[in-house]
Amino acid sequence: MALAAIVGMLAGCGGVPLYPADEVPPAGTVPGAAPPLSDGAALPPALANGKSRWQPVRWSELPGWNDDALHEAWNAWTKSCERPGSALASLCPEVRRLSIASADEQRAWMVRRLQPYRVEPLQAVAAEGLLTGYYEPLLDASRQPSAAYGVPLYRPPADLAVRKPWFSRQEIDMLPQARAALRGREIAYVADPLDALALQIQGSGRLRITEPDGSRRLVRVAYAGTNDQPYRSVGSWLLQQGATRDATWPGIKAWAAQNPQRLQELLWTNPRVVFFREEPLTELDAAFGPRGAQGVPLTPGRSIAVDKDSIPYGTPVWLASSGLVNLQRLVFAQDTGSAIVGAVRADYFVGWGPEAGEVAGRLKQPLRLWVLWPRP
Repeated sequence: MALAAIVGMLAGCGGVPLYPADEVPPAGTVPGAAPPLSDGAALPPALANGKSRWQPVRWSELPGWNDDALHEAWNAWTKSCERPGSALASLCPEVRRLSIASADEQRAWMVRRLQPYRVEPLQAVAAEGLLTGYYEPLLDASRQPSAAYGVPLYRPPADLAVRKPWFSRQEIDMLPQARAALRGREIAYVADPLDALALQIQGSGRLRITEPDGSRRLVRVAYAGTNDQPYRSVGSWLLQQGATRDATWPGIKAWAAQNPQRLQELLWTNPRVVFFREEPLTELDAAFGPRGAQGVPLTPGRSIAVDKDSIPYGTPVWLASSGLVNLQRLVFAQDTGSAIVGAVRADYFVGWGPEAGEVAGRLKQPLRLWVLWPRP
């Protein structure tokens, strides 16, 4: 299946939540109904927000504004309304009622209630940034170690808050003191050390665990801390070594398959280790991604990670990007990451499983962002 088709498939999987009858508007009505604002009205002044400058624009300047299937994004908006920021909270009752409205009604409401602003860096003129992708790995695992499953995933060690930084990845593999501190902290074991590294880089994942009695169950492992060591990209190390010209995740795995004798060397170049906590995964939980930094579950194709000093959590954002995949759509700032720094920088949540990982591992392309902020 083509990568662009995979992204389209993953992005269109959201359903429509149900609400109590007293929250549902009569048919054909839209909350806050009023005549549409003219796109020729005077624009408000520019705003400064942390590391970014917001330049007001007209709705007609948003690429693809009239073409997005807004109903596919509405679940992500109602999720943001579980923990809204103060500037956006007043919109949430209307957002919930609009979950059963038509796309045209949703679009008209957004034009009335929100003002688009192009996001720019404070110190530069260029408004084009970088879009990458991330996902939730789905791995087979075993509760007990075996010849097939020998790579442990750990809960945080008891002395993690006392010893800073904690042992590096190499020290964990080599030092008896480090290994003793992690004894009994194993959640499960996976087969491939590179898959374990990918899980740590993504920060969470799903495990199909085989229990000691032979039964299998699906769980989520969520971020619970790190060893406080610096993160270093294994892909960048391979490029610096001249070992490959393809530093995407599929390229890294291909190199490792051809150079198994150097795999440990590759892993040790990144001293950071992530620890996890196990969480149950109900049928409802499985329909969404892990909780992002905003504290709400992520929605495939509609959640992004941003620099929180440039765009507040929960903000509706218009995203435009062309390359491996062409995107012009409504998304929501619901997460962040240590590598997501700068005004026009976002990480696009693709979904979960190997197909999502294939897209996320190759996604690296130009980006433009517009925040959609409440009108006074």
